[in-house]
Amino acid sequence: MAVHEHEVDRRTLFKVGLGGAVAAVVGTELAFPGAAHAAGAAPETPSAEFPWIIDCDTWGARPPSSPIQITGNATNKIILHHMAFPNVTDYSRDHAIQLAKDCQNLHMDTNGWADTGQHFTVSRGGYVLEGRHQSLSTLETGEHQVIAAHCPGENGNAIGIENEGTYITETPPEALLDSLVELCVAVCRQFGLNAWDIFGHWDFYTTDCPGIAFYAQFPMVRRRVLKAMHTPHAQIPARRWPDIWRFVDGPVVEVAQYLLDNAGYALATDGNFGLDMNDAVADFQTTHGIPVTADCTFDATTWEALAPLLDKHATGLPVSALQLMLSRKGYGDVTVSGSYDHATMKAVQGMQRLHGLTPDGKVDLSTWCVVVGGSVREAFDC
Repeated sequence: MAVHEHEVDRRTLFKVGLGGAVAAVVGTELAFPGAAHAAGAAPETPSAEFPWIIDCDTWGARPPSSPIQITGNATNKIILHHMAFPNVTDYSRDHAIQLAKDCQNLHMDTNGWADTGQHFTVSRGGYVLEGRHQSLSTLETGEHQVIAAHCPGENGNAIGIENEGTYITETPPEALLDSLVELCVAVCRQFGLNAWDIFGHWDFYTTDCPGIAFYAQFPMVRRRVLKAMHTPHAQIPARRWPDIWRFVDGPVVEVAQYLLDNAGYALATDGNFGLDMNDAVADFQTTHGIPVTADCTFDATTWEALAPLLDKHATGLPVSALQLMLSRKGYGDVTVSGSYDHATMKAVQGMQRLHGLTPDGKVDLSTWCVVVGGSVREAFDC
């Protein structure tokens, strides 16, 4: 489920600090001047382009409690969630509308947010509903998205989609998956994204969302989106890593800290991308001839320079990092010991099979990529 409404968004401090007259800080998010939509603004009209998305006015949303902001960042990914709501068998439109109302009430009255946290919601019956106000109108233009509250550090550059239900051990109904794929295709086309730009909430935050069972279906979801978009196979990158940066915390950051420690940087492995990690990342990138960004973007080149090859004889910090992620993603027999044991080998092979990689138990760059939440070309061939 989504978490913090207020947190520093990607490049917020740095753009403003570097004299960016283009953008202004509103709260702790980066927004265009004059792009706020006041609470109680003019009603939205149903979408002619996406008539299958139930807009806020149609499902009876409350007005936001404070102005809705439009980001100054470029949208670069989709983040999928499960709602941690019951797996109901009422698949009706009426239930979907009540779901949207219940979610908004929870987010506004309990979490204290301005509006629904996510951009869109998909019910178990396959109904797609607008979440935060103006999410549908900004989808239609495909320029700059609404700043949401579904994932700290990603609210201004990732479209958040909540899926009704709890998917730790169960998987979503086909109706939900069908509509989710259709929605992801629409988001990708409008914002210039690709099937490999789909991630899970726990790839960027410490949470059980989107659920172990649902997450195991992500390669299939990405394949279906790729097929629907008619994307040529030649365009699929070898690897799409999670691009973490300052203000993104969680297990994937902890993995990066383990690997930086292994490279000689003394960092606490706490999952917090702090100022000490900024310096370490910048130094590592400079040493390896990698461009350094103001917000310390941990990009694909950085991952690939840092992640070591591992086999059954490996020990130490990189093995601990590997085990940390495997244990969180459904491989309960794996413990963080720093020793590449049999349970770790079996888990690595399971992850490799899921993503279409050769299940040899050797942790190469592609295996590292999928372990930390990314996708690989081979997964689209399954």
